[in-house]
Amino acid sequence: MAEALATITRVAGLGMITLRADLDRAGDALAEAAGLAIPDTTGATTDGSRTLAWMSPDELLLILPQAELAQALDDLTQALMGEHGLVADVSDARAVFDVIGAGAADVVAKLAPVDAAAMPQGHLRRTRMAQTAAAIWRVDGGFRVIGFRSTADYLALILTNAAIPGSGLAPR
Repeated sequence: MAEALATITRVAGLGMITLRADLDRAGDALAEAAGLAIPDTTGATTDGSRTLAWMSPDELLLILPQAELAQALDDLTQALMGEHGLVADVSDARAVFDVIGAGAADVVAKLAPVDAAAMPQGHLRRTRMAQTAAAIWRVDGGFRVIGFRSTADYLALILTNAAIPGSGLAPR
């Protein structure tokens, strides 16, 4: 049997915090509390263990090791003191998958209207993968995909099916 286009792995042990605020006013304080620069529009910044992702003009998503979640919630809440904003733990509402391997871009491209092969490092794409909402960005060797936990089984199934040997994209 041929080797899969990519390996699909559910990632555990991550915490996720949604940040809503006027980034022009509170961005510097949030960046300091998160330990990462505020990403450009449709971007993501990372230090290897933490990622700060742009989700909309007034929303960021901080992804970090679960063990750092409580302290980060406190730090970010303090950073927004006196500002109109929201710091919310959304860890249990999300499912995270890594799509790693030589055919990872093909797997993503089959499910989302994204030219995954041309997607630059540090760029985040909010889109749909088949019938579910997802956020996608490059990681070493492939892509990270975040979806809603309520559709995690479906997302795992479609990613796994898209990685089946012989199901690659036609040559351009």
